Amino acid sequence: MKPSRTSKAWMQEHLNDPYVKLAQKEGYRARAAYKLIEIDDKDKLIKSGMTIVDLGSAPGSWSQVAVQRLKGQGKVIALDILEMQPIGGVTFIQGDFREASVLKLLEEQLNKTQVDLVIADMAPNISGVKDVDQAGAVYLTELALDFSKDWLKPNGNFLVKVFIGAGFEDLLQMMRQMFDKVVTRKPKASRDRSSEVYLLGLGRK
Repeated sequence: MKPSRTSKAWMQEHLNDPYVKLAQKEGYRARAAYKLIEIDDKDKLIKSGMTIVDLGSAPGSWSQVAVQRLKGQGKVIALDILEMQPIGGVTFIQGDFREASVLKLLEEQLNKTQVDLVIADMAPNISGVKDVDQAGAVYLTELALDFSKDWLKPNGNFLVKVFIGAGFEDLLQMMRQMFDKVVTRKPKASRDRSSEVYLLGLGRK
């Protein structure tokens, strides 16, 4: 469990974090921007003209990166249960991805257009009970995979945050059935002590 935001030690670490400082300097809403930047620099996921869905988008740093790299050509639809301040070029839906009514809103925005790339940096509300939190994270990933099954173009790509633990191997197998290649990424901006990694499914079968 993350230390509470009132924790002096956590706050001190956060304020001294080079990625936090860089995000403030370069205008990104969160240090997480640099995770996507590093992965995209390596794997060349974002290309001009694409339709991209950003699941678990708030506060919006991944959407910021996606819009920049589309260079005015393409579409980003972002979704989160939390409020997100507007970003030019991004259509935002506020709602719980686990609810059918919210998924319907997202599908309406797509208007029968298939998606080139799904990016998902989702995490459940942390309870502090490891098994419960892991199960919640796995469930969100499964929902994102189900969405991708229905909406990703052939050869489309899928990037998702997962946590090493119960259910991880099952997710890996599910992705291997769906994609030509599945690789693991641990960007430098992902803290060493965190069990998070990113699974990248390349080439929707």
